[in-house]
Amino acid sequence: MAYYILQRESLIDQPISAVFDFFSQAENLEKITPPWLRFRMLTPPPIEMLRGATIAYQLRVRGIPVKWLTEIERWDPPCEFVDVQVQGPYKLWRHTHRFSEVAGGTRMVDIVDYALPFGPLGRLVHWLQVAHDLSDIFDYREQRARALLG
Repeated sequence: MAYYILQRESLIDQPISAVFDFFSQAENLEKITPPWLRFRMLTPPPIEMLRGATIAYQLRVRGIPVKWLTEIERWDPPCEFVDVQVQGPYKLWRHTHRFSEVAGGTRMVDIVDYALPFGPLGRLVHWLQVAHDLSDIFDYREQRARALLG
C-alpha cells in the first residue's frame, strides 16, 4: 500500500487562542470546506471536542455521496489536535493540526497522512486526481481561514 503525506503551513494574523478555538469548533469545518464538496455535518452541534469525540458528516466527491466519520485521536489545546478517519473513502486518513505562536500571529501546520484503497488502481487514481483535489481543498481552506480570521 502506498502512503502519502500532505503538509501545509500558513501564518494567520491572530493569537494562537483565537486560531485554535476556530479550528477546534467542528461547526466551522463547513465554513472552510469548498462548496463543490457539498459538505454537511451529520453530528448535531454543539460537539464537545476532546479525545475520543466522533464527528459524522457527508460530502460529495466528484458527485458521489460519501459518508465520513472521524474521531479525535489527540487533543492538546492550544497546540495540537489529531483527527483520524474511522469510516470513509481512505484506507488511512490522519490529520494533524499544529499551532504555534510566532511573531505576527499563529503558524498553523496541517499534516495529513493518508493512503487509498485498491492497490495499484488507488495509486493511479491518486496520481490522476486525488493529489490535485486535496491540493485544491487545502488551498481553499487556507484562503477561507485567512478571510474568516484575518
